[in-house]
Amino acid sequence: MPAFDLPLTELAHHRPLPEEPADFEEFWHGTLKEAAQEEVLVSVRPVESGLRLTETWDVTFRGFAGDPVRAWFSRPAGVPEPLPAVVEYAGYGRGRGLPHERLTWVNAGYAVMLMDNRGQGDQYGNGGATPDPHAQAPGGPGPMTRGLLHPRDYHYRRLITDAVRAVTAVRALPGVDASRTVAVGNSQGGGLALAVAGLVPDLAAALITAPLLCGIRRALDLTDAHPYGEISTYLSVHRDAEEAAYRTLSYVEGISFARRAHAPAHFGVGLRDTVCPPSGAYAAFNRWAELSGTDPRKEIHAYPYNGHEGGDAVHVRRQLDWLESLFSESPV
Repeated sequence: MPAFDLPLTELAHHRPLPEEPADFEEFWHGTLKEAAQEEVLVSVRPVESGLRLTETWDVTFRGFAGDPVRAWFSRPAGVPEPLPAVVEYAGYGRGRGLPHERLTWVNAGYAVMLMDNRGQGDQYGNGGATPDPHAQAPGGPGPMTRGLLHPRDYHYRRLITDAVRAVTAVRALPGVDASRTVAVGNSQGGGLALAVAGLVPDLAAALITAPLLCGIRRALDLTDAHPYGEISTYLSVHRDAEEAAYRTLSYVEGISFARRAHAPAHFGVGLRDTVCPPSGAYAAFNRWAELSGTDPRKEIHAYPYNGHEGGDAVHVRRQLDWLESLFSESPV
């Protein structure tokens, strides 16, 4: 697929204002306040992963509506001091998988929380362990359209709340330097990391790659690739639901979260990405922190000949170097 979005010279200055509902901040403040009424940790159990250099725990924490959400928490074995924490969010249709799957960040010396995706995990990878007990509202069968007709019912209201609560949970675990907590994700995970950056003001950094839920209206005009294509398919049947759907989506728009971010940010994007068009990532990057009264460090890396895979392992190395330099410049 050749490049299909704006040219890079235009992306560098692409900063549309989202169609933001007047009660956006009130909506999320109320949602998170309700979720915070209960203690976050439910259980923390050590697991045998077969890895000698990594220790792992099976963590259950309370997410949206107090629902139990599963996660893997891993640390380098034999390292007693508190470590910076990476909270990693998985892609669309994935669950947390198996505890030995994702080792890059723990091998780099971080404590890592990998959050399960509620009601997902059946499309890719090695599954998940967190149901979504609130998935009965009108909408389509896939996560992208569950509860699409009202923002309070929408799947991503629940999943974003879980993502924020995962930060609270990892900060409550022993061996974590809570002041250096980082949100990391690719695709749907990138969208969740972006939302967390807009909702957690003391986040230390956000590393966001090919974010879903970013520039949503433009993405729906550009691509029928799933998961955006699930919305198009739903609206092709429910022809009178467009206004309600776009209203709901305005409450999870990544550009709105980006405007409220405080943390330093590192972005990556493939310019031939037809799954999450690059204009969404650039819009979020270009409006980063504009409402927060801060001017944090930020950078974006574009890969002109890559699609949704972006820079892949090359980009991960850039993330590792950037985060190390960030913490070296700002020791705690």
